[in-house]
Amino acid sequence: MRSSNLNISQMLKLVIFDCDGVLFDSREANRAYYNHLLAQFGCPQMDENEVDYVHAHNVTDSVRHIFRNYEHVQQELVDRYRTELDYAPFLQHMRMEPDLIEFLKLIKPRYHTAISTNRTTTMPLILDMFKLRPWFEQVVTALDAPRPKPAPDGLYMILDNFQIDVSEAIYIGDSEVDLAHTRSLGMEMIAFKNPGLQAEYHVESFMAITKLEPFNPTAERK
Repeated sequence: MRSSNLNISQMLKLVIFDCDGVLFDSREANRAYYNHLLAQFGCPQMDENEVDYVHAHNVTDSVRHIFRNYEHVQQELVDRYRTELDYAPFLQHMRMEPDLIEFLKLIKPRYHTAISTNRTTTMPLILDMFKLRPWFEQVVTALDAPRPKPAPDGLYMILDNFQIDVSEAIYIGDSEVDLAHTRSLGMEMIAFKNPGLQAEYHVESFMAITKLEPFNPTAERK
């Protein structure tokens, strides 16, 4: 909740990031990974709606979704194969947002930073490969939270860790799953490169975030 006698820029203490579609343009990496799984079991590639789905959901739900029409494929076999699959070759398809580090350097001295993502075992590899681990104080994946996004569990874990109220945090996401992730606990959200989301703020780059109201009390809400 807002308070008229408090400066909003002083209220904000924590910035929480999604991974896919925010820190990285990872759509093609997800496409390559899940199409590889399908091909391994003799199934056709995903259509664009399925790519949209796997881009926003955790791996368990995504695998179940893309194999939903192939009853001859045993889920247990797919899960066993993917847990043994080296994800590193798919990283070549990931593109880190060009102004991410500049943005983190700017905000890090002032705000806590965390990640809430539906990624699972691949998240540590990504943090290390792109040298992002020092920039985030806490990372909550779908393996860490009792329930993955869109459930708010990961956000509650982060708020509890920093002992911060929901009104002192903001989430940067890009999907309807992210929007639902924040709505159930009343956290404000910055929609990243998705002007169609019903979020409080919308941006097309990280540095544009610095002009938003929570980071700049003289800015106008967009």
